[in-house]
Amino acid sequence: MQTFIIRRLLFMIPTLLGATLFVFLLMRVVPGDIAYALLAGEEGAAAVDPASLEKLREELGTNNPLYQQYWDWIKGIPMGDLGNSMWNRLPVADEIMIRMPITGQLAIMSVIIGCLVGVPLGIISALKQDTWIDAIARFFSIFFLALPAFWEGLMILMLTVRVWRWMPPLGRNYLWEDPGANMAQLIFPALIIGFNLMAIVTRMTRSTMLEVLREDYIRTARAKGLANTVVIWRHVLKNSMIPVVTVVSMSVGGLLGGTVVSETVFSIPGIGVHLIEAIRNRDYTTVQALILVFAFIFVFINLLVDIIYGWLDPRISNN
Repeated sequence: MQTFIIRRLLFMIPTLLGATLFVFLLMRVVPGDIAYALLAGEEGAAAVDPASLEKLREELGTNNPLYQQYWDWIKGIPMGDLGNSMWNRLPVADEIMIRMPITGQLAIMSVIIGCLVGVPLGIISALKQDTWIDAIARFFSIFFLALPAFWEGLMILMLTVRVWRWMPPLGRNYLWEDPGANMAQLIFPALIIGFNLMAIVTRMTRSTMLEVLREDYIRTARAKGLANTVVIWRHVLKNSMIPVVTVVSMSVGGLLGGTVVSETVFSIPGIGVHLIEAIRNRDYTTVQALILVFAFIFVFINLLVDIIYGWLDPRISNN
């Protein structure tokens, strides 16, 4: 297992380097010039002086060759230096550290809700196949899978504001500072994202459970006189969890995108809203840093998934 983990850690390095190069080149082909946007401000194009524009580009380094811009950016990453924002000249890492707890908590709450509801619902649906319980479980999984996250958020806001005359708290409400305001702010977006994930987990758990229940070794275990609960928990559930873990890990990318939508709808000052603002401002350094953080989280979660694979099926870690 130790060799397996080291091999996966080494594989993360070229993956993250590829992500940095991709997002760097992608930002350079996006239309717009941050130096021009900074000088124009609210006064428009009339306020832009060609000499001042060229001077600002030189200060920002955007007139340097691409290879030099790329090196100037990535050379500080191993030391935790993600550069300074081109928009406000503040360290990007500091802003990320301020906003990450909110987005991280929202993502964790969503995963917990999705798994705590989805896995048991999928198990019950498989064990009660073709009954009214199975029909209800499948209905709710399809229902929440079909609803767009932004529409759910808008409907919840309309319901809470117009009917209950209540508005979720705004601003930064950290869990360790004000737990009540924090949960009031994040519970609805977490439910929206979590129930969307729940729908996927329910359907995958049900299908894999049904597949494993039809295997010969399950019939053999029952023929030997093992109790049904022992067969389900020791043999069926463990062997059916690998595809479920895969689906959850592959949903992380969509989960990060879902936090962007939910944070925008509910005005949550997290990483998602910060990314939208940085893209709007053509803040190359901030966008690059945020995408790199997303890529690192995605790769790290896949590493954890590989370790879980090795625990669920030791044959995987021996390959």
